[in-house]
Amino acid sequence: MPAYGFAHLRSRRRHADIIEYLERIQATLAPFAGRFRVHGPPAEVLEGTWPGSMVLIEFPGLAEARAWYHSPQYQDILRLRTDHIDGDVLLIEGVGPDYDPTERADKLRAEAGRAELPGASPQSADTRAR
Repeated sequence: MPAYGFAHLRSRRRHADIIEYLERIQATLAPFAGRFRVHGPPAEVLEGTWPGSMVLIEFPGLAEARAWYHSPQYQDILRLRTDHIDGDVLLIEGVGPDYDPTERADKLRAEAGRAELPGASPQSADTRAR
């Protein structure tokens, strides 16, 4: 299942280190089959606020994503970015091609037992009682 490295980068201080980081990052991704899916264009914000930019890197799986981040090659360049850009970075597993959000809803409903969930309609409660 694919996994993603996601970064929300908020403040940018232009510095030669950032250029070097950009020049070197692809070589750190290649051994782990990582590839950029989104790389910092301005976002069209539809709800809320989004200060900064976004980076999304895809990997074949979470093991490859973790191995890339902790690799000596990436750790060697990491400070080039973190010394000059504030942000949050996370790794997250994606969903498969047949993902259906109703399965997640069913799981949440089961975890809640048969108790009424906030915002559930009376009709939903009647359906669950059957």
